[in-house]
Amino acid sequence: MECAMTDRRDFLALLAGLGASSSPLFVQAQVSAGWTLVTGYSAESFHGQNLAAFANDLTAAGLKVDVAANNSLFKLPDIAGAVRDGKAEMGETIMTSLVKEMPVAGADSVPFIVRSYGDAKRLWKHQRPLIEKKFASIGLKPLLAVPWPPQGLYTKVPITRAADLKGTKMRTFNNTTQRIAQMLGATPLDVPMAQVGQALADGKIDCMITSAVTGVENQVWDHVKNYYEINAWFPKNITCANAKAFDALSPDQKKTVLASAATAETRGWAASEKAAVESVEELRRKGMKVERVSPELLADIKRMGERFSLEWVREVGNEANDIFIPYYTNQ
Repeated sequence: MECAMTDRRDFLALLAGLGASSSPLFVQAQVSAGWTLVTGYSAESFHGQNLAAFANDLTAAGLKVDVAANNSLFKLPDIAGAVRDGKAEMGETIMTSLVKEMPVAGADSVPFIVRSYGDAKRLWKHQRPLIEKKFASIGLKPLLAVPWPPQGLYTKVPITRAADLKGTKMRTFNNTTQRIAQMLGATPLDVPMAQVGQALADGKIDCMITSAVTGVENQVWDHVKNYYEINAWFPKNITCANAKAFDALSPDQKKTVLASAATAETRGWAASEKAAVESVEELRRKGMKVERVSPELLADIKRMGERFSLEWVREVGNEANDIFIPYYTNQ
């Protein structure tokens, strides 16, 4: 089965490479054979369910799409390259995995600049044109982006300001969270999510930043009792198509794909927000104290956000200004 699927994709990629973008025969071959949409995430996640609905919409419109979830065909870090190379027609990956190739993909992971889903949508509005331009240059067609629920702060003891975290041991999982720990005067400790429960129980870590969804999945309420809705950032998954495969579609098929993608993006944002609300409610039901950010902590967070923003602008250059200037001026 796997060999046959690979042969089919290689055949379609070969036809695309021969310049058959406007050939009715080529379009018919693509439609009859169907497309594959690959993702590194599970079919049961809200992202997976949203992609399944997107695929069903396209299949109902005449373009058969099968979803290969949970790294079953390609690992998450390899998905964008697999779609670019024609090994799959569509794929979903997290945008932070693309920052080495296109730094502007990291705008939504700059900490403490987005406070709500409304802010996140506005940031995506200004980020999207640059992403489309970058994707086009490497043979990809972006279709939709959907955020994960925002990152919150878990602590063993109550806090009211950033200084309360000084001297604590903070779980980190990337360069950004490590920098946050250092800026707060906490000791950063790299702990895989699967080991967080034990690390909390053993006293190896005192606090961490991750989403309410992740907290529920890992049942952290046995070891940590406070959750603060700091909404540190809203990381997004992006779904894209191979540009040659998309260009080979008929005009009506292109319209269908784009319209279905727009519907899926709207549906995905709503599903993300629902998952965020339900997860916070579950933390509360399990006995955790869920609180909004205090005015003192919010002021500290805003200052950290300004610092991270300036550093990111210096690192990325003018393209960062193309995102942040209209975002901060509420355009």
